[in-house]
Amino acid sequence: MTNKTIRQKAEKKIREALSILTNLGLPRQQQNERSALTLLSLLGLKPAGKWEDATDPLMGITPMMDFFQEHYGKKYAPNTRETVRRQTVHQFMQAALIVANPDKPSRPTNSPKAVYQIEPSVLKLLRGFGKPGWEGYLKKYLRTVNTLKKMYARERDMRRLPVNLANGEEIRLSPGGQNVLVKKILDDFCPLFTPGSYVIYVGDTQLKWAYFDSEALKLLGVQIQEHGKMPDVVVHHVEKNWLVLVEAVTSHGPVNPKRRQELKELFSGSTAGLVFVTAFLDRRAMLKYLNDISWETEVWIAESPTHLIHFNGERFLGPYDE
Repeated sequence: MTNKTIRQKAEKKIREALSILTNLGLPRQQQNERSALTLLSLLGLKPAGKWEDATDPLMGITPMMDFFQEHYGKKYAPNTRETVRRQTVHQFMQAALIVANPDKPSRPTNSPKAVYQIEPSVLKLLRGFGKPGWEGYLKKYLRTVNTLKKMYARERDMRRLPVNLANGEEIRLSPGGQNVLVKKILDDFCPLFTPGSYVIYVGDTQLKWAYFDSEALKLLGVQIQEHGKMPDVVVHHVEKNWLVLVEAVTSHGPVNPKRRQELKELFSGSTAGLVFVTAFLDRRAMLKYLNDISWETEVWIAESPTHLIHFNGERFLGPYDE
């Protein structure tokens, strides 16, 4: 087979994948080459392959991009990995076209080990693409897709981690990864070291934030525009008028000097004193980042919840005027 023939077959497969995405009602933002290639990779379909031979491999984002290049000659820069995840894979999940981490449902979707697989009923549908009964198969699938979306939404919700806040409100965090530590911060650290405190913000690995009382933060003189720069947990220790900023370290780093300065600037208008805390699940996790931790910050380790490690400074667990 000549290179020209391979290119022609590749372009034909991409056009067919685009047609499928349109028929399935994917938004215009996902009706593009990137999304078509993502679908083809999740079906293991090479240019010369037949739709009836589609498979359901477990694939991470980087292997998908490797597939684009190896079989379709489409090279995407490594820094577009997040674009593939956020602008295609995320929407495929919302549309119930794929499932995340079927091998380990508790794995967070932003984990470097996250994998995705085509949903079984979608695989069955797409194996019929191009056959005489395709239109009928498609109509039948589209009648059931909302039920499918609801089923997967219920399954995801059942795996969420419940957390009760001091004000009596319950929030539910996405399962796995960093949120396991966030739950421990709220359940163990706060009652021990900030008793009677008021939770203002709780981040979530999937939802960006699980809880945010922006009005309470405004009363302390702080208005936040970019949630991406927020620490994982923000607590107002009312009795001492401290704003405690906690970073939960599992995949991202601790409160290092750069991050401490970023947080100082972000919360510069606060009428409450700022306290910086880095939380780890265990000592082994802390050792990895030991040289990065900023002076005049605290470290809390979930496996030894009643203790804090103080990094230098004049006082133990308290703000500094600078």
